[in-house]
Amino acid sequence: GGMAAAVLLLLLLATAPGPGRADAGQERRDTLREELLLSPLPTGDVAATFQFRTRWDADLQRGSVSHYRLFPKALGRLVAALGVRELHLALTQGFWRTRYWGQPPLQAPAGAELWVWFQPTVTDVDKAWKELSNILSGIFCASLNFIDSTNTVIPTASFKPLGLANGTDHHLLRYAVLPREVVCTENLTPWKKLLPCGSKAGLAVLLKAERLFHSSYHSQAVHIRPVCRDASCLVVSWELRQTLTVVFDFFSSGQGKKDWSLFKMFSRTLTDTCPLASQSKVYVDISPKNKEKELLEVSPHPTSVHEAVVQGDKKTYAVYDLLSPSLFNTSRSLNVQLKWKRPQDSSEMPVPTLHAQRYVGGYGLQTGEICTLIYNTHPYRAFPVILLETVPWYLRLYVHTLTIITKGKENKPSYIHYQPAQDRRRPHLLEMLIQLPANSVTKITIQFERALLKWTEYPPDPNHGFYVGSSVLSALVPSVTAMKDMDVEQSPLFTSLFPSSDGSSYFVRLYTEPLLVNLPTPDFSMPYNVICLTCTVVAVCYGSFYNLLTRTFHVEEPSRGGLAKRLANVIRKFRGVPPL
Repeated sequence: GGMAAAVLLLLLLATAPGPGRADAGQERRDTLREELLLSPLPTGDVAATFQFRTRWDADLQRGSVSHYRLFPKALGRLVAALGVRELHLALTQGFWRTRYWGQPPLQAPAGAELWVWFQPTVTDVDKAWKELSNILSGIFCASLNFIDSTNTVIPTASFKPLGLANGTDHHLLRYAVLPREVVCTENLTPWKKLLPCGSKAGLAVLLKAERLFHSSYHSQAVHIRPVCRDASCLVVSWELRQTLTVVFDFFSSGQGKKDWSLFKMFSRTLTDTCPLASQSKVYVDISPKNKEKELLEVSPHPTSVHEAVVQGDKKTYAVYDLLSPSLFNTSRSLNVQLKWKRPQDSSEMPVPTLHAQRYVGGYGLQTGEICTLIYNTHPYRAFPVILLETVPWYLRLYVHTLTIITKGKENKPSYIHYQPAQDRRRPHLLEMLIQLPANSVTKITIQFERALLKWTEYPPDPNHGFYVGSSVLSALVPSVTAMKDMDVEQSPLFTSLFPSSDGSSYFVRLYTEPLLVNLPTPDFSMPYNVICLTCTVVAVCYGSFYNLLTRTFHVEEPSRGGLAKRLANVIRKFRGVPPL
């Protein structure tokens, strides 16, 4: 009787509506969408962009959440404890060549980039920023703990919130870049562990480190932001996006052909889906790349075809829905193959509407010049661009030498914000709003003087040079094709990270190359030479002098010699030889 009562009590407890169980029956509190975008590039390379989006209908800020299902607990507790409103972290190896590859779905500067918006309730933002960078350094096994006041800035116009925001007090924003950060497998492994299925099922099966890092460009990122739960936007949900972009070079692949497949790129194929994902799709960009309307053949036959206006241009995508029951019926694995119908002629590559480059001018080790070239290739539309420059304190900028030249004439910025550097405390911050005329090249130059560091401030390899972080360009670029408003939940993930203001333009954030600058470097081998010479002089001179002072001399009495000597003298006497 007691056993039956205990079983009945357990059944009652199991069926009773507990906290969070009632609304779990009505709607799923967290969902996972995963997506892979394959984009053939004009140069013959191919770009693969993974996106894993976890959306959680919970209020992380109140700290009342105790049960984590799909959302990583490490990041959820971090957001709740430090009052984070938005977090964007990117770890990148290589440089996205916008001039030849076109606009990227998600671009990031070389090295490590971190920018965070904090809640207005955070009193000491600098302390929270330092603690946040140290925690993220441990989670992702990166050198983010080197972020301090000497490489942190507070932009006023460049980095607006991508999620919901009541106000945009820029004092709650922090931005930092470590351009020298090297990204490798120790950063990829913890990134994959944050995925609900890890790398065991779904699209994450393709994330083989050996192939991902044998590429021209590799960038992995984490984006956390609050979003609207429904159209009324009365309740907030939290969104985590884990993105990974990789560019495979067809020359390094050893094939010499521009035909690609999943197995050629990743050495693996798709075998099953992630059971926790509510949507899992592969998109292949089959849009024509030039005026000849050159089309791409994909096999096997796609599940459907999707047309959308992406980054101002009309695109056509072949879609493979991994949750479709008919996809894995014919074979146990999916190996998407891309073949050109005829040989591709890359003599006329499409030029992106907005691209930029940066370099260091001048000569010698005292003064120099930073030059930035911004190209607007639109035939008849002008648009403004916000330029953000972050320069370390040991390059002392001469702001009166700032010149902006467009088509041979001076181009005055309509907004400028400059924060001078303080030695060993903070870097230079320069933000400008510049109007770019149609079909023009704008050249921005500013001169600087190199500082002489203390000998303890040089890195172990000072002759390698010192890195200057990338410039950031933010602009609303005019669209070629008018965009229509689409439901965020129905559209692909690669179209919905940046909010679009209207259908006539789209938001673009570009990064230029990082710079490598040589500073006056002392001869660090000189102390070694001095030590060797001093030790030699001390050993020879002082050793000999000390030997003379401490040696004792004894007078040795002459002896007649032993038996052997006397026998030798007798023999020498008989032979007529003088004795010894």
